[in-house]
Amino acid sequence: MTAPVLILPGLYSSGPQHWQSHWEAAHPDFKRVEQADWETPHCADWVANLDAAIAQCDEPPVLVGHSLACTLIGKWAEQHKRPIKGALLVGPSDIEAPSYPEGTTGFGKMVTIPLPFPTIVVASSNDEYVTLTRAREFAANWGSEVVEVGPLGHINSSSDLGMWPQGFALLQKLLG
Repeated sequence: MTAPVLILPGLYSSGPQHWQSHWEAAHPDFKRVEQADWETPHCADWVANLDAAIAQCDEPPVLVGHSLACTLIGKWAEQHKRPIKGALLVGPSDIEAPSYPEGTTGFGKMVTIPLPFPTIVVASSNDEYVTLTRAREFAANWGSEVVEVGPLGHINSSSDLGMWPQGFALLQKLLG
């Protein structure tokens, strides 16, 4: 049996053309963690929803986070100790950057602790929400493997990746 996969979109969720949505459509057993507020999220609410979703898994899941959800995974790990098989952290937006969109509450500073499970950070060379230097810094702090994918923007719907086979191969690596 393979580990459960939890899909964690970032700010504004992941629309129908996002690779996360394509993965969900192709793999009905993947579960999206829904949040009550995608536009002006509260960290405590997002962490509680993630913890509830993890608690419902029969075995340790693999988390697939995009953008703000990468920070969410770190915030969850600071507070909870449930076992996680691994996490794919794609386009971790820099919530401390002046260019970060307003509207989030309680996320504070970036998490700098080593994450207690295997992680892969996927970074683009022209991401408008995080520089490559900062993405590498986050990965070093979290103890993550780094995969640099070239100029793919924020690795979101605008990147037009479809099923994004390269990312799916990284997920498979974490699934073992």
